[in-house]
Amino acid sequence: MTHEPEPPEAEAPEGEKLKDTFQTAISSAPEPVMIHDIIREDGERELERSISALSWSGFGAGLSMGFSFLMMAVIRGALPEAPWRILITGFGYTTGFMIVVLGRQQLFTESTLTAVLPVLTQRSMTSIAKMLRLWGVVVAANIVGTFIFAWVISVPDLFHADVAQALSDIGHEAIQDPFWHMALKSVLAGWLIALMVWLLPSAGQSRLLLILIITYLVAIMHASHLIAGSVEVSYLVVTGQIGLGDYFGHFFVPTFIGNVAGGTSLVALLNHAPVREELDQAKKKR
Repeated sequence: MTHEPEPPEAEAPEGEKLKDTFQTAISSAPEPVMIHDIIREDGERELERSISALSWSGFGAGLSMGFSFLMMAVIRGALPEAPWRILITGFGYTTGFMIVVLGRQQLFTESTLTAVLPVLTQRSMTSIAKMLRLWGVVVAANIVGTFIFAWVISVPDLFHADVAQALSDIGHEAIQDPFWHMALKSVLAGWLIALMVWLLPSAGQSRLLLILIITYLVAIMHASHLIAGSVEVSYLVVTGQIGLGDYFGHFFVPTFIGNVAGGTSLVALLNHAPVREELDQAKKKR
C-alpha cells in the first residue's frame, strides 16, 4: 500500500511573517528593569574608577568629539549655501559620537544617565559625592580635549579655505541663540543622548544605527551638546574670534544647565520611576 506524499505546508503570507518577526524582536528585548540594572551596574563601575582613569578616558572623548566638528566643516565646505545643507552636514556630526560610544570613552552627557541611576537607587550622600566627583573630572577632561583638538585644527593653511571658513561659521552658529533658548535646546540634546544610552542595551547589532539616528537628530535640530559644541566654540577662542568670557557665559553655562536637566529628568521621570517599585520590592526580599 503506497502513501501519497503529504502536501507541503502553505507558506505564511508576507504580512504574517513580518508580524512574527516583530513579535519575536519585542519578546527578546530586555525588560525595563533589566535595562535599568545593566546601566546602573555600568554606572557603579564608573563611579569607582580612579581620577586618573576617568581623566584619560574623558580627555580621549574630548579629542574624539572634535571629529564631529571637523567632519561637518569638511562636508559643508564642499556644499553650496542652501537651507538643506544641514541635512547633509548632520551626518558628519555623528562621527565623534560613534567613536566615543563604541570606543567606551567617558563622555559627560552619557554620565547624566549612567552615574545618576546608582544615586537614585542607593539614595545616599556617598553616591551623590561620587557622582559629583565623576562629573567634575569628566567635564574638565572633556573640555581640555576639545580645546586641544580645536588648537590643532586651527593651524593656518592646514585645511582648504572653504573648510576653514566652514569651521568659523559653524562655531558662530553654535552661539547664535540667546541664553535661555540655548539652554532649552540643550535640554533636548541631553534628553536625546540619555535616551540613546538607555536604548543601547536592547539595540543589539543595531547599536551603530541607533547612535547615527539619535545624534543626527541632535545635529539637524541645532540642539547644543556640551562637548561637541565645546569644540566648535573653543575653535573661536583659540583663533581669537571670541574671548573665554563668551565661551563660558554664552555657551558653557546654558548648555551645561540644559544637558544636565535633560539627561537627569529623563532618568528620574521616565526610566527610574516606572521600575522603582520593582526595585524596592526586590530589596525587601533580600
